[in-house]
Amino acid sequence: MWRNEVRLRRVLDIVEIDSTRGRIAVGEPVTGTAAGVPFTVLPPSAEVSGPAPVVVAWHMIDAPRSDAAFAAALPLAGVPAWRVYLGMPLCGARMVDGGMDAVVERAKRDAMLAYVDPFVRQAALEFPAALAELRERFGFDTSRTAVVGGSLGGAVALTILATREIPVRAAALINPAVRARSVVGLVEGMLDRPYPWNDEAAQAADQLDFVARSGEISARETQVPLLLVSGEDDYPSLRTDADDLVSALRERYARPDDVQLARVAGLAHPLAEEPGIEPAPQLPIAKLVDDTVAEWLVRHLG
Repeated sequence: MWRNEVRLRRVLDIVEIDSTRGRIAVGEPVTGTAAGVPFTVLPPSAEVSGPAPVVVAWHMIDAPRSDAAFAAALPLAGVPAWRVYLGMPLCGARMVDGGMDAVVERAKRDAMLAYVDPFVRQAALEFPAALAELRERFGFDTSRTAVVGGSLGGAVALTILATREIPVRAAALINPAVRARSVVGLVEGMLDRPYPWNDEAAQAADQLDFVARSGEISARETQVPLLLVSGEDDYPSLRTDADDLVSALRERYARPDDVQLARVAGLAHPLAEEPGIEPAPQLPIAKLVDDTVAEWLVRHLG
């Protein structure tokens, strides 16, 4: 069913260019849609000679729950690269009636088959076309691409790594959804009722178990340095999954130190305060995460 939902729509918007310099002003954010996907783009915060690398990020469904809000919470200004924040389905500019009720309804109706699976699959399927269109607009260097994801957006980044279709130079995940079954378990707890697992849901969950798929991630022609940021106050199941993924990848990597876990004291699951839809001032704990991720990307993106 999700395949019908994710047919790409080409929606071309006009990006205003500084006509006197022939480029976008340094550090000035740009918003719009690319291949139907809402985006917020932050140009390099300093002058860069030649095409700059690009960091592509997918936001949380928790706060910050839009591309613009994630860009404000995790601007990665210390990375000399274009920073592209892509909107998840039914979030940001694709919200229904300006809110998240449609997302909540899907999670209540079927946490696996109406929420986790189609959201991650659609975002991953939309990525190549959106990246190609944005590259044409902004001229960044996609041979030096990093991927970043928070929570369910982390599952999107992991999908990109596991499918091995897009060259990736570095990756960073923040409180990621490493195993879909753990996300469904959180929804079960919120709804106070068990999820009715069936064969279809189990198969979908298997595809979104990245500990089980760690061999696919490590089988890339060039193994991707990966940082996993896990909050000490995040959900216990997600912290366990983070530990398991790091352990599984370190066992498979030729250079185990290319996979690192950063456990952050005082970090719960979200990176921003509610409602987390509009950009907001960066929280001190988010600044700590931002600095940690930026240092990793500068080291490995090149």
